[in-house]
Amino acid sequence: MIEAVTALAKLQAISSAFNEWLGIEVTAASEGSAELQLAWRSEFGQYSGFLHAGLVGALIDTACGFAAATITAEVLASRYSVNFFRLAVAARFIARGKVLKLGKRQIFCRTEVYGDGVTDKRLLASGGNDSDGGVVSLRGPVERQLFQPAASADGGATGEAVKRFRPRNLL
Repeated sequence: MIEAVTALAKLQAISSAFNEWLGIEVTAASEGSAELQLAWRSEFGQYSGFLHAGLVGALIDTACGFAAATITAEVLASRYSVNFFRLAVAARFIARGKVLKLGKRQIFCRTEVYGDGVTDKRLLASGGNDSDGGVVSLRGPVERQLFQPAASADGGATGEAVKRFRPRNLL
């Protein structure tokens, strides 16, 4: 069965109790990329009042996973690292995840985390495995979704995705 959905709508439908509690919002998505935002709350601060490093890691993990989820289904992080460049202080945190490489059973991703300040956006951290990016493992082989412009009612392209996925129980 072929189902047409936009990448953004697909990611917004993905739910987890942790992401909901955290307040992660999916603000943009396309094939191989996802942008998430998180609004600062005082309970997110570590002992010095900056965004806790664990939450920066959670943003990186989620953005990598969501970027991979625009291409295939059922993803799970197998490893990632975090590089901090400056103190995580902002009203909103923006995580931009991007797929770097598709393998047979792994998708290599990288995420950059920015702080949206009053005057500028500053790179706070990036995540990945050295220069390769984070690794998202799959239960089975990558079965790529084909993102094709779909015709809208007025004849223009809508940028919707045509999902072609055959579920398999490979565990």
